[in-house]
Formats: sequence, structure tokens, C-alpha cells
Amino acid sequence: MSWDWEKLREKQKKQSSGSGGSGGGGNNDIPPQLEDFFKNFKGLKFSGGILVAVVIIVLLWGQSMVYTVKDGSVGIVQRFGEYVRSEPAGLNFKFPNGIETLTKVDLQGVRTAQFGVISNNMDESLMLTGDLNVAIVPWIVQYRIKDPFKFLFEVNNPEGFLRNLSESSMRLIIGDRSIDEVINERDEIAQACLKVLQIELDKANTGIEIGQLELQITNVPPKVQPSFNKVNKAEQEKETMILTARKEYNQAIPAARGLAERIIREGEGYAIDRTNRALGDAKRFTQLYAEYSLAKDVTKRRLYLETMRDVFPKIGKKYIIDSDQKNLLPFLNMTGDDLPFQKDSKQ
Repeated sequence: MSWDWEKLREKQKKQSSGSGGSGGGGNNDIPPQLEDFFKNFKGLKFSGGILVAVVIIVLLWGQSMVYTVKDGSVGIVQRFGEYVRSEPAGLNFKFPNGIETLTKVDLQGVRTAQFGVISNNMDESLMLTGDLNVAIVPWIVQYRIKDPFKFLFEVNNPEGFLRNLSESSMRLIIGDRSIDEVINERDEIAQACLKVLQIELDKANTGIEIGQLELQITNVPPKVQPSFNKVNKAEQEKETMILTARKEYNQAIPAARGLAERIIREGEGYAIDRTNRALGDAKRFTQLYAEYSLAKDVTKRRLYLETMRDVFPKIGKKYIIDSDQKNLLPFLNMTGDDLPFQKDSKQ
């Protein structure tokens, strides 16, 4: 029913100036007046503390409707606990708290998880290597959130899940390496662990992206450090002795091989020389025999004279004495040039 307020006011004035308002039934058509409502409201009394509390609640409730999202972040809005939308960076609006709630997620900030670096509890960094040695392997994981919806709603406590999964991945990689590899090949181990960890995080829909995984200084537990140092010293001495032996081997073996080769070549040369000399002597003897067959007396005399020519100059002074001679004769000078057969041989 729509009311004509002007007509009602005129009718009210007539009734008030008329018979004194005897017709009580007629007043039933008059709606409640706004002035009377405010008069009744003004009649209520509130204490100052209640008014201040009401004003603060109203302001806070209204303030929760306006919010700002920074660059590199995203606002996740939930209505009665259910995800409804993601708001970009800038000024945004939502229903007040109690109806819609806001969660701001930084997508560009780098977060860090440390394992066995600061805490005194080394259980998470105490690991068994592939050769059954115990090593302390501290490491640091740097990561960021690439999918805020998965990070908030797909996994319960994603950062705790990251820690558990990172530790299991590192133990998997360390279990396939020796203690020497764990100490000396930290970069290779870190890259292998990062690859395994990222695959498992993607499978679990965590919305986390690993930026860097870095191994810190790896060592053995303090209780076994002296024994481990002795083992390392023995290994170093072993390597030194092996290198020294290889050096001596590389020096001695080629020299021996060269000497053996030289002796073999000398023997081969001597064999060839002896063979050639024997062949030459045999050929000369054959030729000599052929001459001897033609003139035996002449050949005999020539051979004798040639032999004497070669022998007499080598025996120094020579004295010839006739055994049948009774008287002493002057010595016959036989220095070589005055020998009769020497003149004959020259002729």
C-alpha cells in the first residue's frame, strides 16, 4: 500500500482540530510517523564505552573490505572457507571478514630451508653413504611459490612437506655415493638432488619451484674424525707411492728397452759381420785353392813368404845362429828390409 503523505498530514490536522479525535478506529489508517521513531530512538540511552566499541567494530569491519596487493604477489580470496578467486596486484575489494577472507601470497620472494646448518640437532644431516661410511651433509634449499592455489589448498603444510621430501631425496642420492665422492663432488650431488626433489614436488602438486640447492662443507662425525684423517693420510701416501713407482717405471722401462734394443742390434750387426767375413774368407780360400791347384810350389813359397812378412816385423830383434857352426860369426842384420825374401816379394 502506497501512502500519500500530504493527504495524510491534512487529514491528521483536521482530526486534531475537529472533535478531539473521538473516532479511534479512523486512526488505524495512519502509518507510524518517522519523527516518532526517531523520538523513541533518542529515548534510548547508550553508555560511552558501548558507543566507542560499536564504532570501532563498524570501522574494522568496513576496513576489511578494502585491501591492497603488492607487486609480485597475489591475493587469494575465500568465501566461507571456499576458494572463489585470485586478485592481482593493486587495490581490490571484497566482502568483510566473516564472509570473505584474504590470504596474500608472495610469488617472487625467495624462501630458504636449512638442513643441519644452524640447529644443533644433526639427525637430518647425518647420513649413511654407499660405502657404509657415516657423513654429516648440511645443505640449503632456496625455493619460491609458483602456484599459490596448489601451495595453499593441495598439500597440508607444504613447507613441512618440502623439508621431509628434501631430506628423503638427499638420503637417496648420498646412498649411491662413496664417502670420497660425498666430500669432493658436492656440486654434482646438489644438482642430482635438486632434479629428484623438483620431480617429486611436481608430482605432489605443491606449487613449489626449487631455485637452488647448495651443499655446505661435508665431513664425518667428530668422534671418527681422527680415524678418518688417518685413513685419508694413508690414502694420500698410497697415491704418492703409486705415482713415484709409475715415475720410476716410466724412466727405467724405456731405458731397459732401449738397451735391449741396442744389444739386439749390435748382435745382429756382429752376426752379419761374422757371416760376411766367413763368406769372404771361404771365397778367398776357394780362390787360393784354385791357384794352388795350378802351381803348388809357387803357391806354397808365396804363402810362406807372405806369412813371414807379416810375422817378422812383429817379433822385434831377430838372431839367427847356425847350430853346425864351430866359430862365432858376426850377427846377420835382419831388420826386415835386408831380408832376401823381402826383396823377392817386392819384385
